[in-house]
Amino acid sequence: MKKRITVNDSMQKKYVYYLTEPAGKNFHPAFKPQLTPKQMLGLGVFGGKYLNDCRKEFPASWFAKAKLCRKKHDPSLNYFGVNASKPLWYWIKKRWVYKEDPRGWFQWYCRYYQGRRCKDDLRQIRRWKAMTRHVAQVKKNCRRGDTGCRPRQRQALLHWAYDSRKI
Repeated sequence: MKKRITVNDSMQKKYVYYLTEPAGKNFHPAFKPQLTPKQMLGLGVFGGKYLNDCRKEFPASWFAKAKLCRKKHDPSLNYFGVNASKPLWYWIKKRWVYKEDPRGWFQWYCRYYQGRRCKDDLRQIRRWKAMTRHVAQVKKNCRRGDTGCRPRQRQALLHWAYDSRKI
């Protein structure tokens, strides 16, 4: 199985990649996200300002209940109602953005979930695993299920496919 995807959106023109794995399957053994991209979009992540111009690349079902805002980042759309994002320029300056995924980690995850595998996978998985330090902080400082405790940290964890509602 190898499916060709061609991307033409505001950040990429004629970018081609291939889906080589079934969607949602055959992840690296160290990568065990708790949320799918569809679940993340439905919960409210990135202030609704994400994937707005590249929806054709992903399944329409991901966007059926997504909380999106075309105009600007709106923290009230986030599950925890707070801003837990850095602007894209900050991520680029830190060299955290891989050229094939100009929108950053979540774009990489969406494509990985769909079945793309690329040379940046291990780096992104290491970055995802590094978020466990935030899981540890929430566990250390909050009562289990107290979603009002550390809302920014919990929202940031949602951005990385950790279900912080269950911590």
